[in-house]
Amino acid sequence: MKQLNLIAPTALDARIQLPSSKSLCNRALVLHALAKGQCLPGNLSDCDDTRVMVRALREMTPVIDILAAGTAMRFLTAYLSVTPGTHVLTGTERMRQRPIRILVDALRQLGARIDYVENEGFPPLHVTGGTLHESRITLPGNVSSQYISALLMIAPVLENGLTLTLTGEIVSRPYIDMTLRLMREFGASACWTAENELQVDPQPYCPTPYTVESDWSAASYWYELLALAPQGGTVVLPGLKADSPQGDARIAELFLPLGVATEFTAEGVRLTRTARTAERIDTDFTHQPDMAQTFVVTCALLGVPFRFSGLQSLKIKETDRMAALIAEMRKLGYVLHESDGSVLSWDGGRCPEEKATGIDTYEDHRMALAFAPAAFLHEGLRINRPDVVSKSYPHYWEDLEKAGFRLEEKEVEQC
Repeated sequence: MKQLNLIAPTALDARIQLPSSKSLCNRALVLHALAKGQCLPGNLSDCDDTRVMVRALREMTPVIDILAAGTAMRFLTAYLSVTPGTHVLTGTERMRQRPIRILVDALRQLGARIDYVENEGFPPLHVTGGTLHESRITLPGNVSSQYISALLMIAPVLENGLTLTLTGEIVSRPYIDMTLRLMREFGASACWTAENELQVDPQPYCPTPYTVESDWSAASYWYELLALAPQGGTVVLPGLKADSPQGDARIAELFLPLGVATEFTAEGVRLTRTARTAERIDTDFTHQPDMAQTFVVTCALLGVPFRFSGLQSLKIKETDRMAALIAEMRKLGYVLHESDGSVLSWDGGRCPEEKATGIDTYEDHRMALAFAPAAFLHEGLRINRPDVVSKSYPHYWEDLEKAGFRLEEKEVEQC
């Protein structure tokens, strides 16, 4: 297997062009397809997830393999339900282990024709598109926001629109708001009508020019890098907006007590080091679960004890991220604790380092992205299977080299 050895500089002084947001890309692509637009959205990401979505929507083959792209699996399940034709939607072995019953049941209630090809409740799916007549559905508010977004995005083309009621606590609300905002930009009438109810009218989309913003999730690793750089520095990230629809834009606020200040400019953002004020951080990541790995690594390496809640969705991501974080942080000498299936904490507990075998990435791009900055404080840090970053940030390693990192790649025997 490939292994990457990282030699970090002492300071950062970089201007980095981030990839565009894959969350925005994949939503914009579905809306473009439903609007029957001619020109693809501008500034599309070149990451695996977006390439998979572009290919699927362009080719519409009888068997659509979305590989490891969870967003594509959820969004295409709904899209194919309202699109003429019959398709089998499948993915990697891990994707075939990720549950999708809640979304399938909801679509079936609306009238969709979907069958499981292998195991009940999991991909692959056999989807036959058609007209969906029902217009009301109720879901628990704590389901994946991608299920909710998938339903919302097809709602304008339903015969009677959609009234969607969410019960209990609503998690990942920023991602729902992102979807609504894009839908309105493409001409839909879609909004919250109550604290827990959404209404989408049967009003077709209009083809609309759209340019995708840079990715705040990708930006988080540059916040982390600057927070950990021994001599600080400055990082400029073009293409990020102060009024971003991306929920992960909250990192600008969350990193301030960790010593990174954000200045919004006409170009994007400028990051500088400031005094670190956090003695401990207790944060609910219900609405930003993808940021958990970034903050776990950053806080532990800065010696800041933490308790991060709202992480229940991490168990069904590309890997069980809770277990992966515990295992790989132990290699660096940090003892993390999981509780209630939704909380990760660190009270300052240390153990001997065990990083000789390298940091495993578990086919999860965010493990590689979040652990690479640890090279500032852990000399000789190695990342196993570094190519996994192609899922969301294909040129990450090249960008690190631009920022002064030295990278040494080699082939090693798999343990």
